Amino acid sequence: MEHVKFGITDYRVSRLGLGCMSMSGVYGKQDDRECIATIQRALDRGINILDTSHSYGEGHNQELIGKAIKGRRDKVVIHSKTGSPKGKTADGINRGGGGRDYLRQVCEESLRRLGTDRLDVLCMSRVDRRVPIEESVAAMAEMVKEGKTRYIALSEASPETIRRAWTVHPIASLQIEYSLFSRDPEPFGNIKAVRERGMGFMAYSPLGRGILSGQFHSVDDIPAGDRRREHPRYSGDNMKKNVALVRQLEEIAAEKGASLPCLALAWLLHQGQDIIPIPSSKTRAHLEDNLKALDLVLDADDLARIDRICPYGAAAGTRYPEKDMSRLNV
Repeated sequence: MEHVKFGITDYRVSRLGLGCMSMSGVYGKQDDRECIATIQRALDRGINILDTSHSYGEGHNQELIGKAIKGRRDKVVIHSKTGSPKGKTADGINRGGGGRDYLRQVCEESLRRLGTDRLDVLCMSRVDRRVPIEESVAAMAEMVKEGKTRYIALSEASPETIRRAWTVHPIASLQIEYSLFSRDPEPFGNIKAVRERGMGFMAYSPLGRGILSGQFHSVDDIPAGDRRREHPRYSGDNMKKNVALVRQLEEIAAEKGASLPCLALAWLLHQGQDIIPIPSSKTRAHLEDNLKALDLVLDADDLARIDRICPYGAAAGTRYPEKDMSRLNV
């Protein structure tokens, strides 16, 4: 497993991380024993950065990770997001999460759940429009001084917000959605802003919430009750258009002797040594397939062909339901 310097930190992390969200019932059923075995297999294979959140499974996710890494804490970089407060504000959209008291509570609860005395990276899940970013960063910086976390980070932050945040305290990394179906960080300047400051870049939902896994070719393939049924890219004509793109990518994957998710992850890995995809796996089988992306070489012709199929804006539909879009890239 290749390891690279993680932004401004002194950590060296695996080129592929492990997103743990799906281990807490977000996308259908899961088995705790298999999830723990998956985390431990990931560590055995050299993956050393785990992404979790205070909100995943209302604490279940962090407790699960705590069990899985017991006795191996010093081998793991824990990137823990703050989640958002339960409920909604009067506008029905902005749930906040940037206040000092909330950030402190979340950090301390996360430490208890994970069974550790410090986080490696505390990441604010969403920029709170009601709280100046300078105040949110100052609150997290207090926790750095207290030893509760070594570094702080942001998720779904715009280049301007990143600039303002840095006037208060160094930001270790940015986590934002990035995949063949979500290439916003390129034209919106997020990647440029990160690289100008030497930050780490974590690509979440690198398989487009499953559509780039090849599992879904119609909305009927999505289990009942799965929240992806509410996402625009899985609905009606959007789904038909997106499946047509998937079919073309599957042809390339077949030619390369790889699975579609392997191809999609390999494309991300080819975008730069600083891009760390964090696919969510809840089984060892999915983990092992994802790891094959590390060995899949794409030449200039392959990359150009993929770009022709999936340039910026190719995917039909927004990446979240309309009510959630205002919380992105703030």
